[in-house]
Amino acid sequence: MTITESERTDVLALPADAQDLLFRAARTANSFTDEPVSEEQVQAIYELVKWGPTAMNSQPLRVVLSRSPESRERLVRHMAEGNKAKTGTAPLVAILAADVDFHDELPRVFPVYPGARENFAAAGDEVREANAKLSAGLQIGYFIMGVRAAGLAAGPMGGFDAAGIDAEFFPDGRHRTLVVVNIGRPGPDAWYDRQPRLEFTDVITTV
Repeated sequence: MTITESERTDVLALPADAQDLLFRAARTANSFTDEPVSEEQVQAIYELVKWGPTAMNSQPLRVVLSRSPESRERLVRHMAEGNKAKTGTAPLVAILAADVDFHDELPRVFPVYPGARENFAAAGDEVREANAKLSAGLQIGYFIMGVRAAGLAAGPMGGFDAAGIDAEFFPDGRHRTLVVVNIGRPGPDAWYDRQPRLEFTDVITTV
């Protein structure tokens, strides 16, 4: 059975305008105005998205905000050529990384399992990194939605030298850069043409 667009809107708890803000009308921005993104806006975004799910409440996402011209210059040199200009001019850029030593925080954030830290310490670097990247990936999705909820546009990018950014911004060796996100108010010609999405029947299987 295929439901109509009106039925799809009505069956959801969010009002239609909130659905549009977060999903249907939201786009990946490729240019931005020079209107600044305030620290208060970023804090409000974080206080909203921190409730997203992670394995064992591990919360491995770590965020570096590039505001200063000096930090932006350091970041841009590690971006792919097609991402350099927009990264250099966005009002705010967030580097989203996974803390592979997230287990150090488990006694504080997951006290119901007293042995969690020691178990992950014994599991080895590869296991911890895989867990960190999976849970941080979930948090990244929430982060992008939080940016949209603030009425801002996000431009998440994967075109960069991850090892170079890790060395530049996370020299302690315990972080892995996953996504770089430009944030701000969309500027002129901010969008590419909307590309098609897979249909329900292409993606969903019921067994």
